[in-house]
Amino acid sequence: MQSTDQKVPDRFAKLEPYPFAKLATLTAGCPTPKNLEHIPLSLGEPKHSPPDFVVDYLADRERLRAHLATYPATKGSEELRASIANWLQQRFATPIDSATQVLPVAGTREALFSFAQAMLSGKPNARVLMPNPFYQIYEGASLLGNASPYFVNNDASDGYQQNFEGVPTQIWADAEIVYLCTPGNPTGQIMSTRQLQQLIELAHKHNFIIASDECYSEIYLNEAAPPTSLLAASEAMGNRDYERCVVFHSLSKRSNLPGLRSGFVAGDAQILNRYFNYRTYHGCAMSAHHQAVSALAWSDENHVFENRKLYQRKFAVVEKILAPHFPIQQPAGGFYHWLQTPIDELEFAKGLLSEQNVTVMPGSYLARADNQGNNPGTNHVRVAWVARLEDCQEAASRMVEYVRSLD
Repeated sequence: MQSTDQKVPDRFAKLEPYPFAKLATLTAGCPTPKNLEHIPLSLGEPKHSPPDFVVDYLADRERLRAHLATYPATKGSEELRASIANWLQQRFATPIDSATQVLPVAGTREALFSFAQAMLSGKPNARVLMPNPFYQIYEGASLLGNASPYFVNNDASDGYQQNFEGVPTQIWADAEIVYLCTPGNPTGQIMSTRQLQQLIELAHKHNFIIASDECYSEIYLNEAAPPTSLLAASEAMGNRDYERCVVFHSLSKRSNLPGLRSGFVAGDAQILNRYFNYRTYHGCAMSAHHQAVSALAWSDENHVFENRKLYQRKFAVVEKILAPHFPIQQPAGGFYHWLQTPIDELEFAKGLLSEQNVTVMPGSYLARADNQGNNPGTNHVRVAWVARLEDCQEAASRMVEYVRSLD
């Protein structure tokens, strides 16, 4: 039987392996000390306990039976959309029409990817701007939407903020989507209201959409300075229909529910209507029981506050250990440290695993080289403080021991 060669679209060839695949290749066969338990800090997967009320609801057999007997609504239940709209109003003082300006999604990873497929024109010169380093979904979404990524570096010299000042005029003219991540993954930096408003002004001038990934917005170190939202910045400047602005939020980090795959997109009603039409064909509606329990989660802040306190405690402990040995840039939000390394970041990650049995993510795997060949992730590692406090404390101590061994 003859085989038939199938042409693979060129855009698939541009996809790089995911960072965790690269890390697995880097550390394959790496010996580890038998007397030290492995502490994985490379993956941003929350390890705090999910809220009890969520587990109890999902364990209710009669509710589950009823939900499983129905097709879930792509647009989401009225109860869920109302819960989300209320949360946005209370958290960011942003009036939202739950009928037209909110769309539940099966986690923000799915939505950040599919949003680009629904919005990109397919024109040869289409550009998608994104932070560098970045969440790799932004890049994959752009490439598979037949657009070219344009990376906006987050360098130490700029305090790890995106530097939009250097973006050429032609790039702005070709831009169709600008991805933001605030608080940033992995840098932890928060965009100010003024920075967001300047970008909104550019969006109106050049006719692109701002897609703001805000899934870390509820994890921050200063209770007196919670991160703002693109929608709040839009509202404050009089853009009250949130024209060209959409935000992405998730229960994964906020509520320690990564397995629930629950989030939402909110903002410009016209954009969301187009995205909703796409999703009816895409077939990605959140299951009915997940919608119901998500409405409960968005309506409760007690568990969010307690969760944030745990992260604040961890940062206080690990920074005290690390500060004498690393140039610490305290993140304003999120649960990562974006640490500068005294040696090449690949060698650092490999050596830390082989000598101390701690896994971290090399920064260069989370970034791309710019036009000058500079990768802003070079000599950095991302450390996700998601493990138990005791494990984070132990991991920080082992990192210090490894650094001392390099002297």
